[in-house]
Amino acid sequence: MKGLILSGGKGTRLYPLTFTSAKQLIPVANKPVLFRVIEAIRDAGVDEIGIVVGDTANEIKQAVRRGNKWGVEITYIPQEAPLGLAHAVKISRDFLGDDRFVMFLGDNVIQGGISPLLRQFAASEWNSQIVLTEVNQPERYGVAELNDQGQIIRLIEKPKVPPSNLALVGIYMFDAHIFEAVNAIKPSWRGELEITDAIQWLVEKGYRVFPYIHRGWWIDTGEPGEMLEANSRVLEEITPTIEGYIDRDSEVDHRVTIEKGAEVINSVIRGPAIIGENTRIVNSYVGPFTAIGAECRVQDSEIERSIVLEHSLIESLPARIQDSLIGRHVVLQRSPIRPKALKLTLGDYSQAGLL
Repeated sequence: MKGLILSGGKGTRLYPLTFTSAKQLIPVANKPVLFRVIEAIRDAGVDEIGIVVGDTANEIKQAVRRGNKWGVEITYIPQEAPLGLAHAVKISRDFLGDDRFVMFLGDNVIQGGISPLLRQFAASEWNSQIVLTEVNQPERYGVAELNDQGQIIRLIEKPKVPPSNLALVGIYMFDAHIFEAVNAIKPSWRGELEITDAIQWLVEKGYRVFPYIHRGWWIDTGEPGEMLEANSRVLEEITPTIEGYIDRDSEVDHRVTIEKGAEVINSVIRGPAIIGENTRIVNSYVGPFTAIGAECRVQDSEIERSIVLEHSLIESLPARIQDSLIGRHVVLQRSPIRPKALKLTLGDYSQAGLL
């Protein structure tokens, strides 16, 4: 089998972070989501992976390179515009050939990996396997309707009146018959070739499409709240390690990871949390579900349930930071200039909650 990762898209729901960074490279528990997807596919025994890229291709290529870091071979497939998931399959034919493959959206995080799914599909004669999960707002997703025998009746993309609460997770398995489908369907009202339409075509033509209902958690990290939720879930699952330095005046509980070169001085850290390489935490409190990236400094401040990207400074803040996404090379500090004032430089679409 081969792997296909979709890593195009502008990530507009994560502005302003994605003005300067591909959304798939924003980290969860200090590891980019795209890296987690590559690892999930690799761990399932697939070592030939194609990555469909768009406007952020150069950044993704620089981060992933040829895949040697994971022991896989990466092929990049340019998509000239975000014309739909089925379009991404269509343009990947030369890479995929007639092999069976797994397609994984590069901004999705799923509990438990995909090894059991791939083993199940590889041992079957199914033409496709799709992963479904129950969601609270099915109108935001592609939705499946099943009959009493658990077989797929129809698939609908973002229905106004959903026929069920079973959404398509961003993981699909196909054989070569999917190319018949993507070449047969027409663009939707959105101007895109929808993968739901392609799968529906397979169903209507009598091909065997097996629905697998995932019972664990799954998160599409397309919005800030979802990024924070994914960060919290992953932090709960990782095995904590201490590779950095903790002084005797600090209190760090057993659910905290301190990466190489990091220092914790006169501070309290409550897990689950992770402190990145060469980061310094001084006279501060870091609360649960917080990931602080590499080369950061947090001093005389408090922060919890947040993500801080690399090379950022948080210093002498008058109130605790909570439920926040903080980008790279950000400086957050209280100005010493009187009269007291908040001095901010915020990008387009930024949100700031002030006391």
